Amino acid sequence: MNIAIFSPSQNPYSETFIQAHKNYLKDQVFYYFGPAGRIKLEGRENLVSKTKLFRFRIVQKINKYESYYINEQSILTSLKKNAIDVILVEYGNHAYNLISLLKDSNLPVVVHFHGYDASAYKTVKKCNNYKAVFNLAEKIIAVSLKMEQMLLSLGCPKDKLVYNVYGPQPEFETVRPTFSKKQFIGIGRFTDKKAPYYTIMAFKEVAVKYRDARLLLAGDGALLNVCQNLAKQYGLENQVKFLGVITPDEYRAFLRESLAFVQHSITSANGDMEGTPLAILEASVAGLPVISTRHAGIPDVIMDGKTGLLSDEHDVAAMAQNMLKLLQDNDFAQRLGSEGNKHIIKSFSIKRHIEVLQNVLENSINT
Repeated sequence: MNIAIFSPSQNPYSETFIQAHKNYLKDQVFYYFGPAGRIKLEGRENLVSKTKLFRFRIVQKINKYESYYINEQSILTSLKKNAIDVILVEYGNHAYNLISLLKDSNLPVVVHFHGYDASAYKTVKKCNNYKAVFNLAEKIIAVSLKMEQMLLSLGCPKDKLVYNVYGPQPEFETVRPTFSKKQFIGIGRFTDKKAPYYTIMAFKEVAVKYRDARLLLAGDGALLNVCQNLAKQYGLENQVKFLGVITPDEYRAFLRESLAFVQHSITSANGDMEGTPLAILEASVAGLPVISTRHAGIPDVIMDGKTGLLSDEHDVAAMAQNMLKLLQDNDFAQRLGSEGNKHIIKSFSIKRHIEVLQNVLENSINT
């Protein structure tokens, strides 16, 4: 089986779940990246020969076709040349933008939704509620039960929907946390739906009682400077550290010495929601308790009171209390972490995630 993966961008640091698809799916994977009209094939300098490219340009000019015609014809030629059997499109809105290309390919298509593409109001409206995508695709993949319900409400046929949560990289299963520091770790983009400012506000209440407690926040994004200013305003410069973008190895090192993972996810004003945050799965399988919110797919993978502690969105006081509970009871933190490790390995491993996706792709070809 030859699989073509279409992704709107190449290897962004925050999209490790797409890299997992590229690296772990069996058979041959061809990775097409870039927005509609500017798509490239990873590892290849050109999609087609210079002769074919020249012909496409002549046809486009004579017929006054849109500028994307050349790239679209090049992609279709590349798909045939590489004997592609099935197409996996990452993000629903990317599938919508490629709808004419996907139709002309005459290949089975599987569309993988991830988060904002199923929830952000303007994105969904711009894509006409994904009617064309639902009609074209053999299967639609949702990464949370909340997302599954949202796609159903938009009109996705139930028999086309597949619930398939991400899985953490196997390396996170090898982490052995020591719970040696009064330290909380959070990692992710500084965006509205992750609300890192709420995490800082909750930690402010913790810092009053535990001056030796630390909060580490890794990542980058539009709200980074706001959060840095907030920490400064609260006088927490010595207790809240901003790590920037870190590697998976560095993340595992911080997990190993921390008390818990923290993230206060919310539904942003524009409707944007998480899918199921991969960083939460990684922390939980690493044996750390997760302190987070009842948001999107988080309650699907974190059992409140058993593998982590969850509060309602925007409830900063409750999040602060959950952080204090673990500071006051290290044994409780270790029990939550241990149960989380077992729970993720049993129900949400990367092996399971890839097997489900592999079966979906193979069955789409047979259909």
